[in-house]
Amino acid sequence: MPAVARGAWTPADIRAGMYLYAVTDSAWLHGRTLAECVKQAIDGGATFVQLREKHMTTDELVAEAATILPICRAAHVPFLIDDDVEAARRSGADGVHVGQSDTVCAEARRVLGPDAIIGVSAQTVEQARAAEAAGADYLGVGALIPTPTKPDAVDVTRDELSAICAAVDIPVVGIGGLHADTLDVLDGTGVAGAAVVSAIFAADDIEAATRELAGRLTSLYLAPSCRFAVAAVLSIAGSDSSGGAGIQADIKTIAANGLFAETAITALTAQNTCGVRDVREATPDFVAAQIDAVFEDIPPAAVKIGMVSSSAIIEAIAERLVRWNAASIVVDPVMVATSGARLISDDASEALTDKLLPLARVITPNIPEAEALTGRTIEDEDAQREAAIELAGRYGCAALVKGGHGVADANDVLAEPADDGSGPHVTWFRHERIDTDNTHGTGCTLSSAIACGLARGLDVPDAVEAAKAYLTGALAAGLDLGHGSGPVDHMWQHRGERKAASR
Repeated sequence: MPAVARGAWTPADIRAGMYLYAVTDSAWLHGRTLAECVKQAIDGGATFVQLREKHMTTDELVAEAATILPICRAAHVPFLIDDDVEAARRSGADGVHVGQSDTVCAEARRVLGPDAIIGVSAQTVEQARAAEAAGADYLGVGALIPTPTKPDAVDVTRDELSAICAAVDIPVVGIGGLHADTLDVLDGTGVAGAAVVSAIFAADDIEAATRELAGRLTSLYLAPSCRFAVAAVLSIAGSDSSGGAGIQADIKTIAANGLFAETAITALTAQNTCGVRDVREATPDFVAAQIDAVFEDIPPAAVKIGMVSSSAIIEAIAERLVRWNAASIVVDPVMVATSGARLISDDASEALTDKLLPLARVITPNIPEAEALTGRTIEDEDAQREAAIELAGRYGCAALVKGGHGVADANDVLAEPADDGSGPHVTWFRHERIDTDNTHGTGCTLSSAIACGLARGLDVPDAVEAAKAYLTGALAAGLDLGHGSGPVDHMWQHRGERKAASR
């Protein structure tokens, strides 16, 4: 069944709202009002709110909804009421969430009309398919971990959760016993997010607790889109008028990897294979507006960040990515040219290391950039490895130090922080160097290809390996354009397919 808009809410809005779904419980108010608690949760990053107060009458729910709904409207966060269809109708809520034993989905749709968001609880594939067929817009699946708030809930295993996600096209949110230390149960299952009760509303500092949950979710692989849809990857970078690097290289790379490319352009350049002639930088507000427009409609499964030359733009990017709980961020820290010349100011460099790199899942410095970030001189593989380990520890992300400046090889080393505190995991990727002068845009291409792998659900080493193989093929294809350092052939795989088909 195709997804449809529900009033002001597009299917993408509903799916994005599943990311951190806050379910109220007034048992932990501690002198606060529910409206105050909801406001703090939204400020911390909650993307959906459900009023679930089983002890309240319909009239009480309507009165409570009147205090919460304006807060959700102002933040563009969907607001639903649990179970009570009449309260949802009278209050003007965006919809209702019903359980298998509650008012059936079809009846809720009849009462609330086509603009309402209807969520349904499910514990089995059969229930999930039935709810989707009845017109549900999303599923709440659990309890994943035993919880006192749902003592009669049927426990759902991780495998059962994965099976449900694979069986339906509508988004699925996991619920039941989820807090910062248990969110890993969702990783790679296909869910669109986490529904949380006590981990938010029982906290003394609700905003901080919600922010911690949102931050933890960024490290998980969550479903970016319906199972038959194409995952999106957002590139935040400058435009290269010659088409070989920057946004243009990223778009081609993302499309060649079978995904949907989105962009936020930080600057326009007049350049070709021989050099850059002029640059026009976008304003920070315009860069932020592009990012907002993307996340509001087609939320990306991964984000690649290329060259960003000013501290103001960097701060705007970081602020919006935090606001949208962006996942799987790959940062190509374009700081130093192959010649050794610095490409960004000291202020921008400081903003990059303070604001953007800590948000990354992967960073991809070349050797000159790794030297600038660590203060080390890198002249051999031991120094390259130690630099990667230092960067992984400093920024809490995977660090891929690229060795493409070698004469005979292009060996890269990846260091990943270990969850158990045992020290970083180190992986070498060894490839022969391709003998070509046409290397324009290789850094952009590799980092965006890594983002594609993460968007498809690969772990970091596999994403890097796939990206390296793609770039090696693009270099080896021998595209020879322009009078300077020409571009790689981003479409080399597809050209090969066409040649084979024509034989």
